[in-house]
Amino acid sequence: MQESILTSIKKMLGIEEEYEQFDMDVIIHINTAFSVLQQMGVGPVEGYRINSKEQKWSDFANVSEASLDLVKNYVYMKVKLVFDPPSSSANIETYNKLISEYEWRLYTASEFKMS
Repeated sequence: MQESILTSIKKMLGIEEEYEQFDMDVIIHINTAFSVLQQMGVGPVEGYRINSKEQKWSDFANVSEASLDLVKNYVYMKVKLVFDPPSSSANIETYNKLISEYEWRLYTASEFKMS
């Protein structure tokens, strides 16, 4: 069974799959994270967008399975910080540090792959 991008991010955010009230907001934030990844050279060269729960993580081509786990966490954290930020500044700082580390690792992996 292939995993839906929207459904998995909603699950990590604590939103039930059936609850669709925030789907458009979450989709916009997911697509923003994909735009950043595309600018870093991660994923399809032409970029990637979702518009429903039909798009699967396996559709996000040009990424190794190991890097795909980083991509999933990266997209979740980027969406979390905009959609439902932690109330603690320490938690926000932790998210930002992890996002920066993931960006570095994904960028490095994409540069290594192009060499």
